[in-house]
Amino acid sequence: QVQLVESGGGLVQAGDSLRLSCAASGSTPAHIMGWARQAPGKEREFVARIGWSGTSTSYTDSVEGRFTISRDNTKNTAYLQMNNLKPEDTAVYYCAAGSRWSVRPRLSDFGSWGQGTTVTVSS
Repeated sequence: QVQLVESGGGLVQAGDSLRLSCAASGSTPAHIMGWARQAPGKEREFVARIGWSGTSTSYTDSVEGRFTISRDNTKNTAYLQMNNLKPEDTAVYYCAAGSRWSVRPRLSDFGSWGQGTTVTVSS
């Protein structure tokens, strides 16, 4: 099992940047790490994922080119750099860890989840 703790959320204005962090711990390596988000009244959706080596990444279309996922395995930490934030990015962001890299990312690929960190983008 992997324990995940997110940090870095906050209130920003449209066009600003934020970097989320996710610290992983536990007996099982976090082979694949990812981020998902859940906006008020909406279902949780996939945002980004990264493989163990950091060379494989994928993003949902709405954040492609604005968000960058990365990881530092020496610190057991994953990051989500979010640039040019928009009001529609407002959500609770969850860090996730798993071991399956599906052709099309699915939330069920991730077996461990953090508690979430809130990102609010004002217009």
